[in-house]
Amino acid sequence: MKDLIQGGETVLTNARLVLADEVIDGHLLIRDGQIAEVGQGAAKGIDCEGDWIAPGMVELHTDNLERHMQPRPKVNWPHHAAIVAHDRELAGCGITTVFDAIRVGSIVSDSHKRYGKYARAMADEILSMRAQGALKISHHLHLRAETCSETLLEELAEFGREDRVGIVSLMDHTPGQRQFRDIQKFEDYVCGKHGLSKEGFGEYCDFLTNLHDQLGAAHEAGSVAAANRFGAVLASHDDTTADQVAVSAGHGIRVAEFPTTVEAARACHAHNIKVIMGAPNLIRGGSHSGNVAASELAALDLLDILSSDYVPSALLFAAVQLGEIWGDMARGIATVTSGPARAAGLNDRGVIEPGQRADLIRFGRIAGVPVIGGVWVQGARVA
Repeated sequence: MKDLIQGGETVLTNARLVLADEVIDGHLLIRDGQIAEVGQGAAKGIDCEGDWIAPGMVELHTDNLERHMQPRPKVNWPHHAAIVAHDRELAGCGITTVFDAIRVGSIVSDSHKRYGKYARAMADEILSMRAQGALKISHHLHLRAETCSETLLEELAEFGREDRVGIVSLMDHTPGQRQFRDIQKFEDYVCGKHGLSKEGFGEYCDFLTNLHDQLGAAHEAGSVAAANRFGAVLASHDDTTADQVAVSAGHGIRVAEFPTTVEAARACHAHNIKVIMGAPNLIRGGSHSGNVAASELAALDLLDILSSDYVPSALLFAAVQLGEIWGDMARGIATVTSGPARAAGLNDRGVIEPGQRADLIRFGRIAGVPVIGGVWVQGARVA
C-alpha cells in the first residue's frame, strides 16, 4: 500500500480513529509531519477499510536491544547491525518512540564478575546511529540504575544532558527484596542463568547483601541527583510496600515500574505515581517472579501504562486486551500512547489531535490478534 500524497499531504480515511477518550469513524489529514485535521465521515485518501488508526505507541522500558546484541549465549552480534534490527522490529510492531533500557551499575570485582560495564559504549552506538539517520523511530535512553552494584556513580558521571536520557529508574536487586523477595525464586533465576552451585549462590547472596549495606544509600542518592542533572523523569522499580512507595514519592518519582503487590500499587496511586506493568505479564496471566498479576491491577483500576519489557509485539496485543477487559478501546490504547508519553514528559505525541506529531499506526484484527497495517513517524511511512 502506498501513501496518497497530494500537495505534501497524506489522508487516512474510512478508519476507526482512536482518540483520547473515544473511537470515531472518520479521517485524518497529515501535513508537514503533524496531524492537521481530524474529521468525521469519509474523504479522498488511503482507504483504511475500517481498521483502527491510533497514535504511535510509546515504549518506556524494553530490554529488546540486548537480545539483538546477544542472540544466543556467548554470541556477540555486531552492535550497529543489532541496533538497526532492534529499531526496525519496534517500528514493525507499531512502537514509534522508545526509551531503550540500559543498565548502569556493574559488579567488576575479581571474585564476583557477574555484570560488566557497557552502558556508555551502548549509548554512544545508539546515539551515533541516530545522528547518521539510520533509525526510523524516535530513540531516547532509559538508564536503569542498579544500586546494589560497585560502579554506579562513576557510570552515571559519564552521562550528561546531551545524551537524551529521558528516564532514570532506581533498581535494587539485593536478595530478599522487591522483585526477588522470595529467595527461592531468586536462586532459581540466578542459578539457571549463571550456572551457580548452591554453595556459590549462598556466597553470592552474602556478597550482594554486604554491597548493598556499604553502598546502597549513596547509590540511591546519587541516582536521584543524576536524574535531576539530566532533566530526566525518575522511576521506581519493583516497589513492594507502602513504605517503599513513600520513599519513592519523597525522591520525586513519577512512574512506578512493576510494583510487586497490590499494596504498593495502591500506595502509588495515593501519591499520584503512575503504575507500569509488563504486557507479557498481562498476556501470560502473571509474573515469572510470582508477583502481582497485571490483570489483577487492571481489574482494580490500578494499571496506567504498559511496557513490552522483553516482547515488543506484546505491547499492542496487551493494550487491545485491556480495551476488551475495560470495555473501552480508547482507554486500553491510552496505556501505550498518551499514558507513557505524558509520564515521560512528551507533550507532542500520544494523542490524535491537530498539532500533534503524526506518529500513527493502523491495525486490524485477525483471529483476535491485532495486526499492523501501517506505521507513520512524523507523517513518513516507516513500516
